[in-house]
Amino acid sequence: MAESDWDTVTVLRKKGPTAAQAKSKQAILAAQRRGEDVETSKKSCLPGSGRLWGRAPFQTGSPVGLLPTLPFALALHGPGAAGQNKQHSVTKNTAKLDRETEELHHDRVPLEVGKAIQQGRQGQGLTQRDLATKINEKPQVIADYESGRAIPNNQVLGKIERAIGLKLRGKDIGKPIEKGPRAK
Repeated sequence: MAESDWDTVTVLRKKGPTAAQAKSKQAILAAQRRGEDVETSKKSCLPGSGRLWGRAPFQTGSPVGLLPTLPFALALHGPGAAGQNKQHSVTKNTAKLDRETEELHHDRVPLEVGKAIQQGRQGQGLTQRDLATKINEKPQVIADYESGRAIPNNQVLGKIERAIGLKLRGKDIGKPIEKGPRAK
C-alpha cells in the first residue's frame, strides 16, 4: 500500500462503442480523421453481382450455417428486393388460386349404404350402441354411417358387414354375405 499513487486512476473496464454507434456516419468520419482503416461495403442482392448482403461471394452447395445460395435468396425475396420486407409479398399464383372454382371435399358414404346398415341392424334387433360395441367402435360412428355423414373407411365397413351379415361395398349393396370356406 505504500506505493499507491493517489493521482492516477486505473480503469478496469471501458465499454467500446455499440454497433449502432460504430456504424454511424460520425464514427466513420472520426475514425478516418484519426487515420484508421475504415472498410465499408454496400448491400446488394442483384443477380450476377455474386454478393448478397455485402458478404462473401456465393458458393453453390454451401454448408449449413453459411449463406444461402443465390437462387434460394431470389426465390424468397425476388430480384432487387435487398433490404426490403418482401417475405409476405403477393405472388403470381395468388390470382390463379382465387380463380380456382373446384370444390375439394371428401366423398361421403352413400345413403344406400346407410339404409342397408340400418335395415341389417334392425333385422338383428340391435341398437346403434349395440352394433358399435359389437364392432369396437363408438356409437357416433354408426350414426354417421347410417346418416351418410361419414367418410368411408374400408376397415369399419368390413366390420359392420361381418356384424350384420350384409354387403356394404361393391355392386351388391344390401345383399346377404355368402359364407364360404375361408382362404388361408
